[in-house]
Amino acid sequence: MLKRTVLLLYVAVILAMAAATFAEHLWGADYYHEWWFSALWALLAAVGTVYFLQQRVRRASVVVLHLSLLVILAGALLTHLTSRQGVVHLREGVPTSTYADLDSRVHDLPFTLRLDSFAVVYHAGTRAAADYQSHVTLTDDHTTAVVSMNKILSAKGVRLYQSSYDTDGHGSTLTLNSDPWGIPVTYTGYALLFIGLLWMLVDPKGTYRQLLRSPLLKRGAAAALLLLAGIGAKAAPPVVPDELVGRFSQLNMLYGDRICPVQTFALDFTKKLYGKRSYGDYSAEEVLMGFIVYPDEWSREPIIRMKSAELRQLLHVGEHCSVADFFDDGGYRLGPLLQEYYQGKNDKLHQEVAKTDDKLMLVMNLRRWQPLSLFPYQDKWYSPTDSYPQQMEPERQAYMKDIIGLLVADVRSKHTDRAAETIAKIGAYQQRYGGASIPSAMRQKAELLYNKIPFATILFMVNLTMGLVCLLLYIVRRTRVSLFTYRLSLITMGCSLAALTLCLALRWIVSGTVPLTNGYETMLFMAWLIMVLAVACSRRFPVMLMLGFLMSGFFLLVSHISQMDPQIGHIMPVLNSPLLTIHVSIIMMAFALLSMTFIIGLAALPMKKERESLALLSRLLLYPAITCLGFGIFIGAIWANVSWGTYWSWDPKETWALITLMVYVVALHQRSLPWLSRPLGYHLFMVAAFATILMTYFGVNYILGGMHSYA
Repeated sequence: MLKRTVLLLYVAVILAMAAATFAEHLWGADYYHEWWFSALWALLAAVGTVYFLQQRVRRASVVVLHLSLLVILAGALLTHLTSRQGVVHLREGVPTSTYADLDSRVHDLPFTLRLDSFAVVYHAGTRAAADYQSHVTLTDDHTTAVVSMNKILSAKGVRLYQSSYDTDGHGSTLTLNSDPWGIPVTYTGYALLFIGLLWMLVDPKGTYRQLLRSPLLKRGAAAALLLLAGIGAKAAPPVVPDELVGRFSQLNMLYGDRICPVQTFALDFTKKLYGKRSYGDYSAEEVLMGFIVYPDEWSREPIIRMKSAELRQLLHVGEHCSVADFFDDGGYRLGPLLQEYYQGKNDKLHQEVAKTDDKLMLVMNLRRWQPLSLFPYQDKWYSPTDSYPQQMEPERQAYMKDIIGLLVADVRSKHTDRAAETIAKIGAYQQRYGGASIPSAMRQKAELLYNKIPFATILFMVNLTMGLVCLLLYIVRRTRVSLFTYRLSLITMGCSLAALTLCLALRWIVSGTVPLTNGYETMLFMAWLIMVLAVACSRRFPVMLMLGFLMSGFFLLVSHISQMDPQIGHIMPVLNSPLLTIHVSIIMMAFALLSMTFIIGLAALPMKKERESLALLSRLLLYPAITCLGFGIFIGAIWANVSWGTYWSWDPKETWALITLMVYVVALHQRSLPWLSRPLGYHLFMVAAFATILMTYFGVNYILGGMHSYA
């Protein structure tokens, strides 16, 4: 009866958290601070403690692990009861000794604070913020300090965090947090949790070490080896000579709030219009130069991809149409529909109208050379159509306005040598006046190489093909193949891993930050971790190669076809923290391991004889996966506390990550849930549990949103 009560409460807590994320998204309801939600957690903790004591568990590692959860909950309760939060608004030169709490009530600060100055620090040559800095003085003892993103001010039991700033740049808002009791207890709980998770893996008498000593490993390896063993003519548009295209594409420009090669803009321009990196036999660079030099001719090319069948039928156009198709004697054909969109019609048809209009406006702006911000001046980059500062010399303004026109005229009149000289002069101008904003030679070479190779596209085809061939051969033939086949698979995996490593390294060099800052990069990193894991385990478990091909291919496919944006850009200032890198990389390792348990479960369901050995392999991955997930979640909590003063905000991704952890740890409790000891029951559970990862990673990003939706 007690066990059933614990199980019901456990499921109730999980369902309550899941429902709360949807209620918050749909109606803005906040159930996390309701009394019944806290009472449900308290009841689970109390009944669970009684059940744990009733089981008379004596293994120290297990005791420490479960004790840490009670300490964390106690810390959360103390934070809820004793902490103070609020905001401090500062104006330059005005001393402030009060703050406003969340209910707008005013309280005294334990000191007097004065804002000396506020500054937004930008990445060189761009308007992308790198940091927000409040320079303050504690007037009581004349101590000066800088409060910025990921750099807090602690004084007399109060912590101050950079939050926002006034539009005139002469005021700053700091978030205040004071939690003298909750944080020490919570951090003690985190420390016990980390110790318990590691102890779970190394305890000589623990379940994980017993699994490693299981005689099924040898038989499982043999079974796994068997699994692997199954292994019309139209006028072409005018193009610019290749030599000029190559030189122009290597110039720098301001795009996406960073300085990058024109080639990068050309790729995004072509992908936005056509949906691919090239247009027929024309490269992205040729497409861009074609629209710049021969705008009328290229406006007749069917390069605009129309996804909506309803819109195509309405306009009487095909799946691919030209810019000219959207204009007739009556004017702009999308005009009436676009007006309806701006008046509030937001159905799928009108959303597609707005997206198509964005593509056409991109072409129209390019006809005026508006996107071509090629010219640096005093740490800013300008295009020929920009408004220039009044202090800019008239000669320089004339140069910026006219040089692209001269280049176009030279190309159209076939004066190739003169056009090449013009491009060279633009490059020399950039080097002379670009200063620190010009990318280093290494960074530029890295970006040009990265742009040339569609890593995700190539690798998902290679990996999925290899994985499906291996799986198909096993299902159809179930015959042992030669050692050559195994080595070929290992070599292919090694080459794929090397290519993906190069891809991530290039993104790291170009962006200057670890490539874990958005959904696209974390998908690539997940695939990379899976391949590393597959290669590392392949000698003992050859089946891991097939599983690695399938899962890494899946993640690469998702990165290729999904709505994730692969564009490289600057990260938000608050994300520029080493704790973020640790937090994300450890969680990605956990997800990679858990995704392997999912594919193992799928493979094991139709294979009755191999279920037990594959269940052993899956459990060997499950324990370190849960360790990584626990570390990742609570390192993220520490980072949040350091960055903005609260270690848990019930953000949808935080909540679903906790749900994922709570669901997967169920599989470790085989003593309390005997059906998990049976291979079929275990594999079914692991397959079903993978839905929580899909929800955490994709559902939050594309349905629920929240602070973590960028990831």
